[in-house]
Amino acid sequence: MDSAQQQEVMALAHELADAARQETLRYFRNGGLETANKLADGFDPVTVADRAAERIMRDLIEAKRPDDGILGEEFGNKDSASGLTWVLDPIDGTRGYISGTPTWGTLIGLHDGAGVILGVIDQPYIGERFVGGFGAASFKGPHGEGALRTSGTKALAEATIFSTFPEVGTEAEGRAFHGLARQCQLTRYGMDCYAYALLAAGQIDLIVEAQLHPYDIQGPIGVIEAAGGIVTSWQGGAADQGGQIIAAATPELHAAAMNALNSDG
Repeated sequence: MDSAQQQEVMALAHELADAARQETLRYFRNGGLETANKLADGFDPVTVADRAAERIMRDLIEAKRPDDGILGEEFGNKDSASGLTWVLDPIDGTRGYISGTPTWGTLIGLHDGAGVILGVIDQPYIGERFVGGFGAASFKGPHGEGALRTSGTKALAEATIFSTFPEVGTEAEGRAFHGLARQCQLTRYGMDCYAYALLAAGQIDLIVEAQLHPYDIQGPIGVIEAAGGIVTSWQGGAADQGGQIIAAATPELHAAAMNALNSDG
């Protein structure tokens, strides 16, 4: 992809985030938030804001880059004719969104068939945006703007680790996570996609999750990798299709976390 194409898709990524921001803020902490449950057994909420934000992003992509594919949480997959696919999660952290916490966000990833080449994590209520791709990572928000860089933490004993849910996934996945977390300095929960932004910004060091979907992780992969971090499966493979995820600030920390997760002890 040449520089002109890079600028084109980057401009569209910002336009998508701007449009989704307007839609999600329209309903956040306001009346009229129609919430439905996707699950017959359990609770996986979806709101009118999720659907409205994804729809407006899809419409923009169709209008400006009709040959690109789209994979979204709410409206499924459109095959790509260009080799590029936009991967959209209009509200990552819908449980937080309906609870009024500012830890949810809009995730946008761009995949070229081999991997993620661009990612956006946008938190509309705080007004923060984290972008990574084409060799650069940056943020813009209430504290100004600048480059993103992951921390230099290498040892588990010095690391702050995050996960969205204390259960993490299955019982076995939970045991593996908590065995790792006991070796870390600080463990925190419940930040949804905002934790990935904090990792890219150098505020935290490690995120471990399980049972993710492609739209949950592709935006964060673009941001974190451009900021110098590493995102893989628990076994060290590609993470772009979701599943079990390790996101780490440094190669040394990543290796230590992967070893702990896969240890029989």
